[in-house]
Amino acid sequence: MKQFLDEDFILSTDAAKKLYHEYAETMPILDYHCHLNPREIYEDVKFDNITQVWLGGDHYKWRQMRSNGVEEKYITGDASDREKFQKWAETLEVAIGNPLYHWSHLELKRFFGYDGYLNGETAEEVWNLCNKKLQNGLTARKMIKMSNVTLVCTTDDPIDSLEWHKKIAEDETFDVRILPAWRPDKAMYIEKPDYADYLKKLSKISGVTVNSFASLKEALKKRMDFFAENGCTVSDHGLPYVMYEPASEGELEEIFAKRLAGDMLTAMEERKFKTAFMIAMGREYHERNWVMQLHYGVKRDNNGKIFGELGPDAGIDCISNYAPSAEMADYLNVLAKDDKLPKTIIYSLNPSDDAAIGTIIGCFQDSSAIGKIQQGSAWWFNDNKTGMINQMTSLANLGLLGNFVGMLTDSRSFLSYTRHEYFRRIMCDLIGGWVENGEYPADWKTLEKIVKGISYNNAVRYFGFDL
Repeated sequence: MKQFLDEDFILSTDAAKKLYHEYAETMPILDYHCHLNPREIYEDVKFDNITQVWLGGDHYKWRQMRSNGVEEKYITGDASDREKFQKWAETLEVAIGNPLYHWSHLELKRFFGYDGYLNGETAEEVWNLCNKKLQNGLTARKMIKMSNVTLVCTTDDPIDSLEWHKKIAEDETFDVRILPAWRPDKAMYIEKPDYADYLKKLSKISGVTVNSFASLKEALKKRMDFFAENGCTVSDHGLPYVMYEPASEGELEEIFAKRLAGDMLTAMEERKFKTAFMIAMGREYHERNWVMQLHYGVKRDNNGKIFGELGPDAGIDCISNYAPSAEMADYLNVLAKDDKLPKTIIYSLNPSDDAAIGTIIGCFQDSSAIGKIQQGSAWWFNDNKTGMINQMTSLANLGLLGNFVGMLTDSRSFLSYTRHEYFRRIMCDLIGGWVENGEYPADWKTLEKIVKGISYNNAVRYFGFDL
């Protein structure tokens, strides 16, 4: 019986151990998509206790605490931090098979030097150990540096001032690059009740009065210029699915005018507007050599009671099974036929979409970039051992796994960088198994290139960062 979380954790073959320990383990981290707060990085925030850094805003943990029958006061309510930590510890002990069990113990081991098991009985010991470390200099920047991170892309709205990114860039005491990533969802979601208010803010900060679809595009281009000045080369979109419903410019202006007049749109009108919006964005990304990321397949805010109390990102989202791959292919095609398709990474929350994505990306590759169209890493509900294995196996079956840009944190927590270790161990075990089974030769020179590429080097090349 193997010891829990030993140096060969998840590595089941000699080949896997060699691939991980000799090639993957010490590679740096390029976190090209996360939700860290740049202000907290600039201010090098110091957390008072482990609950603040571990449970604040972590809807992964909130879901499991609710599943364990924990009262909301101990999750997002007014219970003390110590009480909340206790409830999480008691929840974790029954999370057998859940990635949170692995992630949590990797974080405790790597950042706090704890080799035991967190449960209801050990909670006091862990609480005291972690808090001592946090109070003795384990700050936000320290966590990033301990993780060997070279670059982080946050997630930023077009109307963001990027104040904190500028300040970080001017700070010579911190050598990790923190760059903004363009997330224009609020400019696209025309059906939202506060859409007109958002356009007023966009008008003010861009200097362009947004009173038409044409002026909306112009305002966003102005903001893209500003983001580019601050190092942005990456975009990201959160979509229910990648849709395609073409419309004329005249139709689009009528739709936009109707919404500005305060009228609600039909479902078809929304689809036409969002299609045109995404086409305009894609073309602009191509012109700027920005990478476009498409995240889709989620149905959000399902529990109305919790949403009313806590708002979005409260742990009440689920997988949506409506994502017509034909429409995504049509969307990519309309950009490709005019040579306006940017480098694109496609993520679906529905693991059933793996094969569809794998076949679609093969339709739009070209010589302008190696692996120009990527299937993104297993995302959100899929970033567990099974999900990662399935995603990489599907990509290997249908594309070129060796060109994969690898893992990202997609997290709000500074402790989440151990997810890269988790991913790399799973990746090395998968590839090592193929080598052990004679499905790939023990060509260590080539395997080193593949493993280091997926771990880090492919992302550096793909995004074009100067690192």
